[in-house]
Parts: sequence; structure tokens; C-alpha cells
Amino acid sequence: MPKASVKRLIECNKDQLIDLVLDIDKYPRFVPFCLNSKVYERNKKGDLIFIVADLTIGKGPFTDTYKSDVKYNIKKNEIYVTNLDGPLKYLENNWKFKENNNATEVTFEVDFELKNEFLNIIMTKSFKYGLDKIADAFQKRAEELYHL
Repeated sequence: MPKASVKRLIECNKDQLIDLVLDIDKYPRFVPFCLNSKVYERNKKGDLIFIVADLTIGKGPFTDTYKSDVKYNIKKNEIYVTNLDGPLKYLENNWKFKENNNATEVTFEVDFELKNEFLNIIMTKSFKYGLDKIADAFQKRAEELYHL
């Protein structure tokens, strides 16, 4: 249902930005609508890092927790996220990182559908705005952490 993408050029190196995205435990500190997070597993096999985590998201009376499967491909500089459980019928979330001099171009794509049809309608109308707010939050956090 809701599907959108954001591309940003953030002034930090690629590895710093990837570490920021993979530091799921800290999302409630800076990601809008993220109320809580919990990492259950974190394993490395060859060029892949696997993470299983919960995110509790919400605004106003709407709050829910979903479990995600996160795969980071070190060689491709890409992070793939799918849902395992929760209010989502499906989730596909891709992060792609490309370093240019002292900056990193990051592309963030999200496609998902909620199990609740009414909430799907609401989310479709405000999804792009929310995605931009999330991208802004990651950019601001990178600037704060890496003193840019």
C-alpha cells in the first residue's frame, strides 16, 4: 500500500551512517514515532549481519509493536528489513549507501501494508511526510554524532 523513497546526501562516511542505522537500540532517542526498541538477536555470518528486533511505533492513540528481520550486506552496503510479526501484512524496507568524498548518499525505500484497512487509508495520506521526518531525524542525528 504505502510506498515511498527518500534520497539524501549526509556529510559523514558510509560506515558511520551504517552504524547509526544498525544501532536500533537508540532509535527511541531520535526517530519520530518510535517509542521503544528491543534487539533480540545480532549475528554475523560471512559478509552478512542478521538482527531481529522489535520497534514500538505510535502517535496519539495508535501504538503498536512489530518484529523485524534486518539483514546488512557488508559487500553491497545495503540493509534489507522485512517484518516477522505485528500489525503489518508485509514490510519491505531497503537502505542503500554510497560514499562520495566525505559524504554518503543514502537511499531509503519503504513499502508496507497494515493488517488494519482503516489505518492503511490514514497512513497512505501521511506516509511521505512521515518518511521525510524520519530521514530528517537520521540526518540530524548523524550531524550531532559526527560534529558536522
